Amino acid sequence: MTARTTRRVVVADDQTVVREGIVMLLGLLPGIEVVGSAADGDEAVRLVAELAPDVVLMDLRMPRCDGVEATRRIRAEHPDTQVVVLTTYADDDSLFPALQAGAHGYLTKDADGDEIVRAIDDVLSGEAGLSPKIQRRLLERIAKPAVSRPQPPDEPPDGLTARELEVLRLVASGQSNPEIARTLHVSTATVKTHINNLFAKAGLRDRAQAIHYAYRHGLAEPPGASAR
Repeated sequence: MTARTTRRVVVADDQTVVREGIVMLLGLLPGIEVVGSAADGDEAVRLVAELAPDVVLMDLRMPRCDGVEATRRIRAEHPDTQVVVLTTYADDDSLFPALQAGAHGYLTKDADGDEIVRAIDDVLSGEAGLSPKIQRRLLERIAKPAVSRPQPPDEPPDGLTARELEVLRLVASGQSNPEIARTLHVSTATVKTHINNLFAKAGLRDRAQAIHYAYRHGLAEPPGASAR
């Protein structure tokens, strides 16, 4: 992207101080115009629909609608808007769902202004806007895949969504609905909805059947399996 273009950005972060700090930092950077800020994923999606920004800087852990789900909705409904994740977390469980949801950039919150601008420009040019730390993490994962995790199927079984698969894995790990809600930063009612939907799609009656289903389809590993 050339210097003549102003990049229109929306910032999404549930922490007010952090969000305002990012907005202030971006306001000091040449060629960046912050056109809106959001406190959760739902608001981010709404602002994208209203403002058609070039890029959303997206936090991951937010209430109501988290960054992964918001990224998925934005990329599906507004494909001209790119998403760069800006988060505290660089672990596999944060990184890969965000990339799979359609984020083309991923930075941690220790990134400076130059890194943020570079990532924005990269994704708008069709490149991946990844920090050096994230690039190393991806290379490590490719070079040494986690052998303790079962390989998921190429396509989700029975038309399950990515979020329903995530909930299913947490059910298989033994988490209760309130624990799943805390893990995913959503409400217990939302968790119940996901569970009801995946039960209906997969023809399951209870959590025991759901756990066996997860094992059978390679979506979770039975206790003690890695020791064999």
